[in-house]
Amino acid sequence: MNAPWKPGVAGNRDPFAAFICDESALDVLRPVVIELGWAPEKCAKGGLRNAVQSLSIAASPAILMVDLSESGDPLNDINALAEVCEPGTVVIAVGQVNDVRLYRDLLASGIHDYLLKPLSSGQVRDSLNQAQAVFAAPRGGEGETHKPHVSTAIVGTRGGVGASTLATSLAWLFSTDHKRPTALLDLDVHFGTGALSLDLEPGRGLTDAIESPSRIDGLFIERAMIRANDNLAILSAEAPINSPLMTDGSAFLQLEEEFRQAFESTVVDLPRNMLINYPQLLQEVNVVTLVTEMTLASARDTIRILSWLKTNAPSVAPIVVANKVQAGAAEISKADFEASIERKIDFVIPYDQKAAVNAAKLGQTFVDANRSTKAGSVIRDIGKAILGKGEESADNEEAASGNSSLLGKFDIKSLLSKKPKAMSQVEPAE
Repeated sequence: MNAPWKPGVAGNRDPFAAFICDESALDVLRPVVIELGWAPEKCAKGGLRNAVQSLSIAASPAILMVDLSESGDPLNDINALAEVCEPGTVVIAVGQVNDVRLYRDLLASGIHDYLLKPLSSGQVRDSLNQAQAVFAAPRGGEGETHKPHVSTAIVGTRGGVGASTLATSLAWLFSTDHKRPTALLDLDVHFGTGALSLDLEPGRGLTDAIESPSRIDGLFIERAMIRANDNLAILSAEAPINSPLMTDGSAFLQLEEEFRQAFESTVVDLPRNMLINYPQLLQEVNVVTLVTEMTLASARDTIRILSWLKTNAPSVAPIVVANKVQAGAAEISKADFEASIERKIDFVIPYDQKAAVNAAKLGQTFVDANRSTKAGSVIRDIGKAILGKGEESADNEEAASGNSSLLGKFDIKSLLSKKPKAMSQVEPAE
């Protein structure tokens, strides 16, 4: 049984404490600690096991730095540390093992960061500043609620209906208006426009993933994805059109799994042929946003895809979006379209060619370039609906599966809320 905590609330806790094995690391740490206004004597000699022993009889600090260098079984010792840490403690580990698998396991156990020796002042300062931001952020019961991961696939019933335009706009909204770390995965490997819409070069990340699925891990994601803003990263490709897609789909599933660990939202721009060839892609998707036009061909294919989803992905919540709708100029009326698909159209985006041209000229997503338009307003409503349905679905899944992670004990942020600098120092083991 753990020893009782010292009396007091979180406000009376020490802001920082460190248990470091060697003097050279302490010599780097102490000046940074002084710079941040903390007591240098809180930097004690000793490793993780010393921290466990000390904290079993004393209240844990707001931010705790522990050295794993002398630990024979870091993950087991981290579990012991979780038992003596008060909820909300932000833990930074220090070590000399340069192994991305260990890094990922430590993050999954609830550690906020893992710093490799030899330490540098800049590295330590960045990590401590991030830890301060995490500890100062509102926590459960103090204004912030847990955000389950929401994944949506955007599927067009026909080519040219605007599915990719909607996908990039939704990803942008999730990352900006909703402040959710978001991944945009453009699976049109040869002709995708996700990066182009954001005025970015696509890079080789997606093609590398397809060619070598075994390489896909947290470090690969960090290096391969292209940043569009602080909360949005994109993975896309412009594969040569004389190179056919050769994959069994395992790379895409692995990417989706990594995104679930690293981001709060995933938007998948999913071409129809990918839906047919790799139906397993919808295993982890919460919402399918089906984009259609008011035409006879689109009505037929909306019926077919909705039927396919009902049979092959019954847990997915479908949202039907009619795009490029012109009053009085549709091939099929809204009432006839809804009668043929035997359900309501959830959202209607009006046709606005001028707004589309404006976005292309600015190199921005449609919704970012046209916030004051009717079409932009509808897209914002679609984003809210996706997050609402997705969070409900994700909460149900989490309740069914349970959660045995130590995240609740340490109360930390997700993987990619961290700066890429710390991740880039960790290399995969040979």
